[in-house]
Amino acid sequence: KKWGYELAAREFGAKLIGEGPWMELPNGIVIKDVIADAFLQQILLRPEEYDVVATLNLNGDYISDALAAEVGGIGIAPGANLSDTVAMFEATHGTAPKYAGKDYVNPGSLILSAEMMLRHLGWLEAADLIVSSMEKAIASKQVTYDFARLMEGATEVKCSKFAEVMVAQMQAA
Repeated sequence: KKWGYELAAREFGAKLIGEGPWMELPNGIVIKDVIADAFLQQILLRPEEYDVVATLNLNGDYISDALAAEVGGIGIAPGANLSDTVAMFEATHGTAPKYAGKDYVNPGSLILSAEMMLRHLGWLEAADLIVSSMEKAIASKQVTYDFARLMEGATEVKCSKFAEVMVAQMQAA
C-alpha cells in the first residue's frame, strides 16, 4: 500500500487529500484505500463512486461475483482485460465442465463479452444490435434456467434456444 501511494506521488503527482490516506491526481482521479469488507458494502450501495478497482485476486473474485449478482449473476456478466495496446474479452464465469455439452447454461456472459469486444473495436451498430436483441429476448421471458427461476411467467429455454430468440430479434430489427 505504501509503495502504491509513493509511486502515485512520484510518477503521477498525486497529493494527499487532507490527512490522507486518499490521494488525488492532477487530472482529478482520486485514489482510495478501503478495507475489503467496507469496500464490498460501498461498491454495492454507491457503485457510481468507483471506476477502476485494483485489488488482490481473492478479493477481486468476491467483488466481481457480488457485482455480477447485481446484474443477474455470473451467467450474464461480461468480462474484459484491457491494456494500452491489447484487449481480451471473456465470460466471467468458469468453464463449468459439469454442464459441458448439455445446452443448459446462460450464454449471456460470453455474448455480452463479444458485444464489449465489438464496441472496443468501434463496431457500435453491431454491439448495439446484440444488446437490443438480448434485452428483447429477456423481455419476452424466453430465458435460460437461471433467469426463469427469478421471473414470474417465464419460459425456461435451452442455451441454443435463447440464442435463436436473440437472432430472431436481430432479424426483426
